[in-house]
Amino acid sequence: MSILVDENTRVVVHGITGREGTFHTQQMLNYGTVVAAGMTPGKGGRKVEGVPVFNSVEQAVREEGVNTSCIFVPPPFAADAVMEAASAGIGVIVCITEGIPTLDMVKVKGFLNTHPSVLIGPNCPGIISPARTKVGIMPGPIHRPGSIGVISRSGTLTYEVVDQLTRAGLGQSTCIGIGGDPIIGTTFIDHLKWFKEDPDTEAVVLIGEIGGSAEEEAADYVRDHFPKPVFAFIAGRTAPPGKRMGHAGAIITGGKGRAEDKIKALEAAGIKVVEDLGQLGRTVLDAGSC
Repeated sequence: MSILVDENTRVVVHGITGREGTFHTQQMLNYGTVVAAGMTPGKGGRKVEGVPVFNSVEQAVREEGVNTSCIFVPPPFAADAVMEAASAGIGVIVCITEGIPTLDMVKVKGFLNTHPSVLIGPNCPGIISPARTKVGIMPGPIHRPGSIGVISRSGTLTYEVVDQLTRAGLGQSTCIGIGGDPIIGTTFIDHLKWFKEDPDTEAVVLIGEIGGSAEEEAADYVRDHFPKPVFAFIAGRTAPPGKRMGHAGAIITGGKGRAEDKIKALEAAGIKVVEDLGQLGRTVLDAGSC
């Protein structure tokens, strides 16, 4: 099985007529994703890679039965795109866009509190359930179906970890890049809850980084509620306080968000923390939990 997306996922791509939207639509189609519609206001009636384009998400839902959004629109318009998708009844919204103003995301979070939609991102690589579907920009060939769930704040490290798991003969149930911005749609805990209920996910790999308290909160949840093995890696251990490392959310401030504090919390929860990223795949394999 998988979580959130599978072979029944029908995707609408926001910004399909732009360069990034067109390119990644083609990549998703090549992987086998059902990209049923595109959406660019004022460009309805066209086709991109054989996919019909609509002027609104509501039209795409009504005419093509889409249930998942993939957003490639520029930062000034991305928040409105998320809210339009939620208003149209889209169940899973994947926002790839980087650089959305924080105040815009505050508005989005408040809006989503009154809608049942699940938002992944922004500033993320998306989600993939290997051999079923991918929504976003993850490289399909490095993934293989299996029983390891992957949740990551870093897109690049997601790819490295997945490649290691695959080379070790360990496939993945679903891999999610949750995004590295200060305000994101879903957290480690949200996805751990879904993996907990997925009978085919036998273990989870959690990739965190400095900044914020998401990893510590996830550690508390794993300790009290998550029965499956969890492995973790924390990026940015050598980052100095006050220095942002890559993501807007990856900054140590006020004595909080340090790698050593996250590692301590994870280990106290019984999570195996791997210090050398190059050994993560081998560590999971040697644990014999999958």
